[in-house]
Amino acid sequence: MATLTERTEEDKIECVGPYRSIQIRTATVIERDGTEISRSFHRHVLQPSTKTDDTWADTDISGESAEVQAICNAVWSDSVKTAYQTMIDAQEV
Repeated sequence: MATLTERTEEDKIECVGPYRSIQIRTATVIERDGTEISRSFHRHVLQPSTKTDDTWADTDISGESAEVQAICNAVWSDSVKTAYQTMIDAQEV
């Protein structure tokens, strides 16, 4: 009888644009007896800051992989966060 296995892997992590948006692509891989038979993708994007009720906070990255956390911590400087917040606030006028 064939053995089916499923695994997920972050197969692409990109840092994009002046506000250092982090794009993560997660692949779900299905294998039969060690041979890949299916692969599907899910993507999500992280921004350096989030705004709730007119209050800015750093984006919570605690649920992300260690690799994604390291990238976010490396590229989301205070100046990047401030520039992102300023850009979003200017759009709300």
